[in-house]
Amino acid sequence: MKPAPRVDQGDEHLKVTAPKGYAAGIPAVVESVRQLVDHLGVAKAARTMLRINQPDGFDCPGCAWPEDNLNGHRTSRFEFCENGAKAIAEEATDRRITADFFAEHSIASLAERSDYWLGQQGRLTEPMYRPAGATHYEPISWEAAFARIGGALRALSSPDRAVFYTSGRTSNEAAFSYQLFVRALGTNNLPDCSNMCHESSGVALTETIGIGKGTVTIEDIHDAGLLVIIGQNPGTNHPRMLSALETAKRRGAKVVSINPLPEAGLMQFRNPQTVRGLARRGTALSDLHLPVAVGADLALFQLVNARLAASGSVDRAFVDASCDGFDELTTHLAGLDHDALLAATGLTAGDVDAFVELVAGHERIVACWAMGLTQHRQAVATIREVANTLLLRGAIGKRGAGLCPVRGHSNVQGDRTMGIYERPSPAFLDALADRFGFEPPRAHGFDTVEAIAAMAAGDVDVFVAMGGNFVSAAPDTEATAAAMERCALTVQVSTKLNRSHVRCGTEALILPCLGRTERDSRGPEQRFVTVEDSMGVVHATRGRNDPASPHLRSEVDIVAGIAAAALDASVVDWTDWGRDYAAIRDHIAAVVPGFEDFNRRVVEPGGFALPNGPRDSRTFATATGRARLTVNTFEPIKVPPGRLLLQTVRSHDQYNTTIYGLDDRYRGIHDGRRVVFVNADDITALGHADGDVVDVVSEWRDGSERRAERFRIVSYPTPRGCCAAYFPEANVLVPLDSVAEGSRTPTSKAIVVRLERRG
Repeated sequence: MKPAPRVDQGDEHLKVTAPKGYAAGIPAVVESVRQLVDHLGVAKAARTMLRINQPDGFDCPGCAWPEDNLNGHRTSRFEFCENGAKAIAEEATDRRITADFFAEHSIASLAERSDYWLGQQGRLTEPMYRPAGATHYEPISWEAAFARIGGALRALSSPDRAVFYTSGRTSNEAAFSYQLFVRALGTNNLPDCSNMCHESSGVALTETIGIGKGTVTIEDIHDAGLLVIIGQNPGTNHPRMLSALETAKRRGAKVVSINPLPEAGLMQFRNPQTVRGLARRGTALSDLHLPVAVGADLALFQLVNARLAASGSVDRAFVDASCDGFDELTTHLAGLDHDALLAATGLTAGDVDAFVELVAGHERIVACWAMGLTQHRQAVATIREVANTLLLRGAIGKRGAGLCPVRGHSNVQGDRTMGIYERPSPAFLDALADRFGFEPPRAHGFDTVEAIAAMAAGDVDVFVAMGGNFVSAAPDTEATAAAMERCALTVQVSTKLNRSHVRCGTEALILPCLGRTERDSRGPEQRFVTVEDSMGVVHATRGRNDPASPHLRSEVDIVAGIAAAALDASVVDWTDWGRDYAAIRDHIAAVVPGFEDFNRRVVEPGGFALPNGPRDSRTFATATGRARLTVNTFEPIKVPPGRLLLQTVRSHDQYNTTIYGLDDRYRGIHDGRRVVFVNADDITALGHADGDVVDVVSEWRDGSERRAERFRIVSYPTPRGCCAAYFPEANVLVPLDSVAEGSRTPTSKAIVVRLERRG
């Protein structure tokens, strides 16, 4: 096993090479093996990886892309990708952080380290406590930790002075327990990572089709005639999706990629699990690439829809039977300025013609998207316009067609299904009341941005995070960190060290939990939990590895311990809650629609699919019972002369805020992360040169500025006027109050910046 780095590496060794034209292949195999052996050793790595995404194993703690099933059985014993291997290496690592580590490193010294360095130190092994005024964390027993949290919550003048955050890797059982405890305490302050990623999708889809989820299955991806991949980089963020796209291509599908940056994973896929892929004979994926300008996807889809309506390429039988708003939409589209919309996209008329021809020529269309669409001011309107396209073509509720928001963390969709939401529906709260005999709070709670603002204003005393790395994941990094430090107590339930542990409250607790790969036992029985994938399939996940430490507890047990300490008379017996997870699943079955007979169905091969009206029966849970075609108005972002529009992106060596390494080999970046990708013509026009080191400065409408220092300019084929940089390093540039209309998602994909030469 390779030891964790003791010295933080900066960007002084950064190298830039030509971007790759393909994804995966032999380099993916080599990098997967290297990471696994470095962290686990050969034998443990082999045992662990043969269990990932298998019916008797554990769900990958990375992305929520569904497993490839055939009659309830996995089609491969190697149902994982390179970044899945990296995620497992990070979680199942043999590196350990003990009390001696915290005695050696002060909180202030840890705060000076990079996110990469912090994550590479290994697994947390015992509860740690930072007393008020202390410079170091020190060990604390579980009982004492729970008592401190319970005492702080009992002392609140109002339950609304506490915030309870959730990351997307929490299991269904833990998420349901968490929201039940929080609502029994008396608040709906349950922000989650969805607020920062796919909230825009949920809002737009609920408005248009009556459900805040996608409408496709993995089989629909395989059987699509046309796949439109928008604002998504599956080669890095959801690599197993490439196998599904390869299957679709072999069945005759066309693929259109719409993204400001050309991404290797959508050019060619060299499947490392096939002889063809290992022989460097990959599958070309994109038939058409549209390098749309940042923030102009709405303009593009309005052009498409106007052409569909004008040419009669509309499924009128479906629209007349199932949709409202057709006349209003077509009238609006007919009055648009097509030249202005085309100019905003940065595309040519031929580009749009080719795309329209493909859309008009196919009935089985799947539209997939990720944060490239969701993190804009007009994100909700853009996704509504994408829904318009598929509704006009009747491409919903049929095999090989539908809407597909591709979620990130492995159970982010399931957490929302379980009630992790600051604005719960009355029906969900009524069901809780009926099941548990208490009146849950009805007032809406804080979303993520509102929670940060409340903490900054001194209106939050206790912050609890069930997983995640809130400080690094949130926008306006310094403002978020300062807000966290204003809290009297911060509590982080975690597996690894991260930025949120070192920018903490006056008092702080780190509570180490089991990972997805680890055996979860309480007494002689091994327990399993469940997750919901990006396409609404619920299945079991069972860790098999020995826990990293005998002091670790499951997330369910941690929730129960906090609840028992915080609540006097409660809705359940928290001291015994979770001894048998099957009992929790019985409660879920009674509260959450679609989970009837949960315990029996979830152990069947492949689990079960939740009901989905648009997909299953072309029924829509809207006010009229019909899908809604919407009128949306494109408003281009005003970028002053000498400025660029920046989007944040991931490198290939990271997942969300977890940094696996310092390379992004698909984009040709090695041994560093502080780079800004800029079009060559823009570099010249702005008076810079490729390789210059600059500060990236964001400019906000209130006149405020935010600065990210020491970024190297890298010439890259981005649209003119646009640039890109990695998060979380660039999150400091995103103003806290720059949010999407309707969803309040931070606009991390549309920030006006200037590049300022360092003196």
